Amino acid sequence: MVKEIKSLAETRFVSMYELFYDNKLGQRKSWILSSRKPKSVLEKQFFENQDDKADAVVIVAFHKLTKSIVCLKQFRVPINSYIYELPAGLIDAGEDINSTVERELKEETGLALVDMLDGHDKLYLSPGMTDESVALMYCTCEGELSTKYLEADEDITPYLLTKEEAQTILKSDNKIDIKLYVVLSAFVNGQYDENL
Repeated sequence: MVKEIKSLAETRFVSMYELFYDNKLGQRKSWILSSRKPKSVLEKQFFENQDDKADAVVIVAFHKLTKSIVCLKQFRVPINSYIYELPAGLIDAGEDINSTVERELKEETGLALVDMLDGHDKLYLSPGMTDESVALMYCTCEGELSTKYLEADEDITPYLLTKEEAQTILKSDNKIDIKLYVVLSAFVNGQYDENL
């Protein structure tokens, strides 16, 4: 269990902490954590059992008119490259998961939310290095793709993928986010046919 949190660097979106904990043999060890949370929130979660909330949403959106699934090709600074991924975004203060899905879907793709279908809250992305968690949300959408709602720092191209186009991306040597890879594999194999 974690006994102490030391701040290494705190920025607006991501902070680094050194966590001191005792392993199963009672030896004192340390671990580096990348987190979207301020130290005060981490301390409440670790030492006062305060509930953890999802940091962001990841959106699996089905466009019924075209019988396609929505994806993005986005430039990501940490890999210095473009990568195919699902629409996603941080949950802003005062927002709930559904309103974040609606906002992010519109901003990143130009598409309008029609129905929320299902969702899974607090899924962890890479717990060996970060406590970041997401709500994976399934929905239907409508409209035409647009990039006019993107923020200045977002370099995104949205796509509506048919099963054939999804299969092409899966077989390519393009960079693909693992969440999109799993979703496209299921889509190609007919697991989402009832949503189209």
